Amino acid sequence: MQITFSPQRRDGALILARAGDSLILNGEVLDMSGIPDGATLPRDAVGSEWLASDIERIEGVLHLTLILPHGPDADAATLFPAPVHAETDGPISVPAWAPEPAAEEA
Repeated sequence: MQITFSPQRRDGALILARAGDSLILNGEVLDMSGIPDGATLPRDAVGSEWLASDIERIEGVLHLTLILPHGPDADAATLFPAPVHAETDGPISVPAWAPEPAAEEA
């Protein structure tokens, strides 16, 4: 599964996981198992607030773009995120909603 992100200023973070051909987005299950190879499922047919593109299956791999929420002080890794290739089931790391606070010096 190839996931591209479209950063957007929003409150709250995105928690993402994969389970086979399904994505779990903040508890919402997006089942894409019915998309055959070479087909496109239009974004409007899905009804997810997190989906920013159509979903395609190309040579067996699902391709989609998700909205990546970020805070007001997001860093470059969040504002210009690299695509994620989720090949196994489980949690998917996404860029941070806000930068990590600097460690206090002792």
